[in-house]
Amino acid sequence: MSVIYVLLAISILVAVIFFIAFIVSVKSGQYDDSYTPSVRMLFEDELVKTPKTSAKEFTKKKIQLNKQV
Repeated sequence: MSVIYVLLAISILVAVIFFIAFIVSVKSGQYDDSYTPSVRMLFEDELVKTPKTSAKEFTKKKIQLNKQV
């Protein structure tokens, strides 16, 4: 039974150490994103959804293109 208490204490100690390491790394800027702002201007355009054309409109456009050629 005393082994459980020892293992519990060790696991809590390890969890606290990892939590402190995480807080230190966040405060030091380890997780700051320095790459995305430099390429954000390349991906700023939003996708434009085109209206769906029906089968009749598609064949009309196809016939018009064939007449032009």
